[in-house]
Amino acid sequence: MAVSGFEGFEKRLELRFFDHDDSITNNNNPMGLRLIDFESLDQVLNEVQCTVVSAVANRSFDAYVLSESSLFVYPTKIIIKTCGTTQLLKSIRPLIHLARNLGLTLRACRYSRGSFIFPKSQPFPYTSFDDEVTIVEETLPKSLRYRKSSVMTPSNNPSRAWHVFTASADVESDEQVVVVEVCMTELDRVNARSFFRRKGDEKNSDSAGKEMTRLSGIDMINANAFICDFAFDPCGYSMNGVDGDRYSTIHVTPEDGFSYASFECGLSLYEDGHGDIAEVLSRAVNVFRPGSVSIATTYGGEDYNHEVTKRVERVLAKKLGLKCRSRLMDEFPGSGTVVFQSFTPRRK
Repeated sequence: MAVSGFEGFEKRLELRFFDHDDSITNNNNPMGLRLIDFESLDQVLNEVQCTVVSAVANRSFDAYVLSESSLFVYPTKIIIKTCGTTQLLKSIRPLIHLARNLGLTLRACRYSRGSFIFPKSQPFPYTSFDDEVTIVEETLPKSLRYRKSSVMTPSNNPSRAWHVFTASADVESDEQVVVVEVCMTELDRVNARSFFRRKGDEKNSDSAGKEMTRLSGIDMINANAFICDFAFDPCGYSMNGVDGDRYSTIHVTPEDGFSYASFECGLSLYEDGHGDIAEVLSRAVNVFRPGSVSIATTYGGEDYNHEVTKRVERVLAKKLGLKCRSRLMDEFPGSGTVVFQSFTPRRK
């Protein structure tokens, strides 16, 4: 294990706002948060200490690949996840302010992350989840009165916990999307080679990113998605996938000793055409063949489905030889249920 290297584990922030046709906001702005101008977003990202490197949009949302991970902007929802030593929580106050200028009121906030590989390299307050929660709570309006923080610690690997803080104005969640966050470490060395630049393509991030997408098999995880990808120099990779109103994102730090990859997507369990969650996860994890996998699944407005959890475990065991070593569940008022599963190969 390296003494210090690039921190792959991301910090993730999701802010949801009351819909434009809700009586609390009562304006006629179907574009909502998408009307925030790029210069304003860039200023927020500057505070966080990252920049936009690529972007794509469709009728439903805007997707930005960042120098450190990703940003998604929907009419009433913003998702921003950043890796390295970024200062993600500095984005909360200005984003709430920009939304307020558009007549949108904050409805809910969720902040989550895994356990850092290099925790001592993080700046304050990210060296302590308690400190992070304190900063978030001080930043949020008092109207978000249903609050909870939790550290979900697997018994098989206490150093790989899942940290969650939620705050909501409502006791019932308004979010109908199930969010799946996958964190992978100890990537297969052969598979990880796909995410190193080849000689001769140093000057073309666009073609290098597309080659990484194709060689690794990422383009087959969801064949319906339009992929906006980016190759870093000399190694590393990020992509955002756009499929109707559904997003997906992958980030890869391939260096041996602190290799890491993440996959995240938002989907509905009961909509046809978006794929079986277990099969999607199997394809994503198979790209990297990691030695350790954790999956955090957040059920918002949809009820927790135990059969889905069990099916994920069966499919990963059958197709990839991964055994579920720990399964934890916690409920968050106004923000749904989180299930946290940890996997390692059967041979371990």
